[in-house]
Amino acid sequence: MRRKIITIGSGFAGLAAATTAADLGYEVLLLEKNSQPGGRAQRWEKDGFKFDLGPSWYWMPDVFENYFGRFGKRVEDYYKLVRLDPSYRVYFDKKDFIDVPGSLNEMYKLYDSLEPGSSENLKTFLQQAKYKYETGMNDYVLRPSYSITEFIDLNVISQLMKIQMFSSLRSHVRRLFKNERIIKMLEFPVLFLGASPAKTPAMYSLMNYADIELGTWYPEGGMGKIVEAMVKLAEEKGVKILFDTEVNKIIVQNGKVVSVTTGENTFECDALIAGSDYQHTEQILLGDQHRSYDKKYWDSRKLSPSSLLFYLGINKKINSLLHHTLFFHEDYDLHASEIYDNPKWPSKPLFYTSTASKTDKTVSPAGMENLVILMPLAAGIEDTDELREKYFNMIIDNFEKITGESIKENIVLKRSYCVKDFEKDYHSFKGNAYGLANVLLQTAFFKPKLKSKKVANLYFTGQLTVPGPGVPPSLISGQIAASEVHKYFTRIKS
Repeated sequence: MRRKIITIGSGFAGLAAATTAADLGYEVLLLEKNSQPGGRAQRWEKDGFKFDLGPSWYWMPDVFENYFGRFGKRVEDYYKLVRLDPSYRVYFDKKDFIDVPGSLNEMYKLYDSLEPGSSENLKTFLQQAKYKYETGMNDYVLRPSYSITEFIDLNVISQLMKIQMFSSLRSHVRRLFKNERIIKMLEFPVLFLGASPAKTPAMYSLMNYADIELGTWYPEGGMGKIVEAMVKLAEEKGVKILFDTEVNKIIVQNGKVVSVTTGENTFECDALIAGSDYQHTEQILLGDQHRSYDKKYWDSRKLSPSSLLFYLGINKKINSLLHHTLFFHEDYDLHASEIYDNPKWPSKPLFYTSTASKTDKTVSPAGMENLVILMPLAAGIEDTDELREKYFNMIIDNFEKITGESIKENIVLKRSYCVKDFEKDYHSFKGNAYGLANVLLQTAFFKPKLKSKKVANLYFTGQLTVPGPGVPPSLISGQIAASEVHKYFTRIKS
């Protein structure tokens, strides 16, 4: 008789865990509290406009290829990818912007135009970043990171020095470049990792390799197409998915999970993989005696940002935007400080826009745009309708001033999303959007463990455990969790 595994949550990590476990021969039931799959990657449609509510950047295409390849499939079996060129636009001031090219040779030319001779330093920077990426993605992120002993050998210690685990991204970038625009472009990918560039390990320049060399892509139809593909594959592997089914208690007997309850229903299992929010799972769904971490531990964690998001339908074309556009017209360090060091609503916010209708005609009515605006915000902060509206007006005013293009009178659809929504929809700890901050003391074996310390057959997956935040790491996290459950069953059988 096949062993039964329950997976909680149908985000990228939960779907990856469920599918991998089913492929390994287990009977898998996936329970999802919401009415659609995807976790933070849900979709919203209204009046002909279609929005990805969560992730909008498709980076690290190799991770997706490896995931589907594990099951004998290809990305193109499910969705078509388009490489964006330019990759994105960056505004620095009023009508003052740079379009970041998708071509490496064009990037070298751009750097030399900003700082003569800097293309040679960019080559050096990218060579180092490539090493970090290949070392990290082919080795470190695949480890369950239960203990420091997984990393103690001469080869790994040598690699840790080469990937600059113990120096900051800011110092690394500024050793090679002097131009402030170049520095801002190289520092931006870590803004959402949960710390300022001065406190983020230089190891994360691997994100620049992903950006510049591997490129920025878009799955036609939106990021929700990835979720569709993963659900289809999961069901092909025999995973049973129940929606509108929220787990409200995990039942533990003799040190093992035996079942979960969802209102009036009870589902038995031989192991549980929680793709639900780690803190919520431990503090709410488990009894006190079964928790690996206490409230004090969670309150001491450094979190990645939350976000204030606006989903707007615009009844005209917006000429001043690309698919992805970053607004770096204000002090980067000030905004970062007001997220991480002195949490408060930002005094001079930076923001980002996604306009998928620039690439995809299917996501908005003809002649219109689906515009998403995102402002990074401290987790756990006060969230009111009045504050949302205040910052909406501030952002729109800045948008129109910087781009020279009016859109306020052209908004025909509007929805906001912020801290309280992350908490309600995903039980997100303090309403964070991206998991734990990737500071050194929350990297690898310093993260909350993939395996429960108290419950033998309870495992965790997703952005609050290894390897970390983001869509590609979540895909990897799910696969690791399922593999660890498989090892558990192998041990108890032998």
